[in-house]
Amino acid sequence: MVWPSDYSRRHTVAAAVERRGVGLHSGSTTRVRLEPSDQPGFRVGWLQQPALGLQPLHPGLVHETRLCTCLQLGEQRLATVEHLLAALAGTGLSQVDLWIDGEEIPLLDGSAAPWVDAIGEVGLQDLGPREPLPAIDNPITLQQGNSVAVALPSDQLSLTAAIEFSQAVIGRQLYSIVLTPERFVAEIAPARTFGFRDQVEQLRQAGLIRGGDLDNALVCDGDRWLNPPLRFADEPVRHKLLDLIGDLALAGLPRAQVIAYRGSHALHTALAAALVNRPHAA
Repeated sequence: MVWPSDYSRRHTVAAAVERRGVGLHSGSTTRVRLEPSDQPGFRVGWLQQPALGLQPLHPGLVHETRLCTCLQLGEQRLATVEHLLAALAGTGLSQVDLWIDGEEIPLLDGSAAPWVDAIGEVGLQDLGPREPLPAIDNPITLQQGNSVAVALPSDQLSLTAAIEFSQAVIGRQLYSIVLTPERFVAEIAPARTFGFRDQVEQLRQAGLIRGGDLDNALVCDGDRWLNPPLRFADEPVRHKLLDLIGDLALAGLPRAQVIAYRGSHALHTALAAALVNRPHAA
C-alpha cells in the first residue's frame, strides 16, 4: 500500500471493510464496518439500528474521558474511539462512514496498526483536492492540573508529546513529528497502549479494563515491562501522540504546531473543542 505523502487531497476507503474484537473496558466483542462516504468527515451509524442513520462526529459529543474517549450519540454510547479515529485521520482519510455493532470500539492489539491494515486491505479512493487544513490566528493554551496543551500558528501540522512517569522503565520521553500519512503509518500507528501492574485490580473493580491483557497492552511493573519487547524504545510517548491524533480527529486535524505535556483524553478533547470554537485563519 502506498500512502499519501500529505493531507492535500480528499480520500475515503475504496470499499467496505470490517474488523471484530474485544473492547478494552467492556470486555465485550464488537464489530466495526468502514464504508466509503461522499460526505466530509467521519459519521457513525449502528448496525443493529440502521434506521437511526448516520451522525457526524465532533468534540461536542465527548461524554467521558477516563482512560479512553467516550462519545454520547443520542441514546447510544460509544467508547474507546481514539485509536480508530487516529488511523482514519492519520492515513489521510477525510470521510468515512462507521457502522458499529456494540458500545466500544475493539482494542485489537492496542495500537492503530490493525486499523491501518484494514484500510490498506481495501485501499483509498481519491476524491480530489482537499481544502487546506484549518489554521489558527493566535495561540491556544489549555491547562488541567500539571498537564498542558498548546496549539500555535504554523504552516504545517507538527505534533509534540512529552510524558513523565516515576516508573524508571518509562521516565521522561519526548517525541516530535511533522505529520504525514506515511510517517503516521511508520512511526505512530504501531505504538500500543500501556498500563501499570499495580493499578490493574483497582481498575477492574471499577468495571474497567475487562478486556485488557498482555496481548493488547504493554504492562509496566516499575523498572520493567511484563510483556516485552517494545516496538520502539519510546513506545509510550508515541502512543500518547497516537491518542492525541485520534482525539484531535473529532475536530479535524489542524494546520498548527500542537504540543501536549502529560496529555490525557480530557486535555486532548478540550483542545479539539477549542479548535472548533475558535476563529480560524484563512
